Amino acid sequence: MVVFPIIIIVSFFMYFYYKIMILRDRDPLQQEIKNAKARIALGVCISFFGINQYLFYQTRLALFITIVFLFFGVLQGTGGVKRWIHYKGEFEKRATSE
Repeated sequence: MVVFPIIIIVSFFMYFYYKIMILRDRDPLQQEIKNAKARIALGVCISFFGINQYLFYQTRLALFITIVFLFFGVLQGTGGVKRWIHYKGEFEKRATSE
């Protein structure tokens, strides 16, 4: 299963990409949008890392660790999606009012 490590690596690099882009941006609203995207990428990375570890080891301990990783990954991902939708709407409101 080479797909899971590729997804993990791509999402890990996307997380760092968005975190670095936050530093380059001066607009606080765009910083929040990029931070939300970084949280989504982190959630995907954590979730797929947990799944990959379970598929690799397939033990009861790995299952419990996978459940914990999935829990935190889904929390990060859903929180990021909620923030992204909210701040994207705020950005569109600001763009139409100017």
